[in-house]
Amino acid sequence: MPTPPAPVRPLDAAAVRELTAAASELLADHGSAISPELLADLPRTCARLSEEIHGALRPVDTSDGLFVLHGLQPDDSELGSTPAHWSSVGDAGALWDVVLLLVSALMGTPIAWEGQQDGRFVHNILPSPGHESEQTGASSSVLLTPHTEDAFHPGRAHLLLLCCMRNHDNIATTAASIRMTSLADEDVEQLRRPVVPILPDDAYEQARQFAGRPAPVPTLFDTNEGLTMRFDPAYTPLEEADEAWRAAYGRLGDELARVSVAVSLEPGDVLVVDNDIVVHGRVPFRARYDGADRWLKRASVRVEDRATRPLAERDEHGYGQAALTAWAA
Repeated sequence: MPTPPAPVRPLDAAAVRELTAAASELLADHGSAISPELLADLPRTCARLSEEIHGALRPVDTSDGLFVLHGLQPDDSELGSTPAHWSSVGDAGALWDVVLLLVSALMGTPIAWEGQQDGRFVHNILPSPGHESEQTGASSSVLLTPHTEDAFHPGRAHLLLLCCMRNHDNIATTAASIRMTSLADEDVEQLRRPVVPILPDDAYEQARQFAGRPAPVPTLFDTNEGLTMRFDPAYTPLEEADEAWRAAYGRLGDELARVSVAVSLEPGDVLVVDNDIVVHGRVPFRARYDGADRWLKRASVRVEDRATRPLAERDEHGYGQAALTAWAA
């Protein structure tokens, strides 16, 4: 059965001008999108933005668990070629880094990771030679399996933002909400059990070397608003689980595939995903490495005091990874 398209929240031309002007001012004042002073200045700038922008950038509020913010318009010619690796991006698209940081700060607190992309708060997601078949954002030739972002870590983002810089080939991001599925009660009960761990993905080299014992975690968790999910089959040692749990996990995967939507982002679109409800992935494609490949920018947001995760997560070691926040609490 076909699924409905992703909900869209449009920004009109006046709101786009206001948001990009605020980002330009921040960038001019602080000289770099990675400046600690710029990060600290985000709340003050957000407080000055119009009610329309604040309203459009309210939290995800439907069972879909996602929406597409539409209306931003990056200039393809000003971006330059799609880089071959995140480390060579430099200042390319810096204005859009700051726009994405403002959007993130309106929704919560932007976070970053010491062990990924040099601790930057905005990551660049693009195909990289030699990484085609990995289960990371640098891959291309394989299906990026639907997953919870940074599922291995108790401090993972509550919200994930993907801003499209370039997508000439209309490559789709996939997304599926646990609250759109129809799981049997018996399967939900199985998946509430903490049976196996979720291991760090290949983007976290230091975490993968961590000597501590991985802790089993539940896949599903009840909240007052409904089920939440922690799911990353590519980095879950399923062979360590009992047969009944594996069967339930497989049926969850089938249900997520059934309700999955495919979102082909246009330049300027920002896909906002509730990371506690929705898993996301990407269809396979053939990277050309000709400077015109797909290019997204990614930001992660923590929503303070959000009761969507088991209390037991507070005792997890997080494989030694430390989450950084954009400003002091």
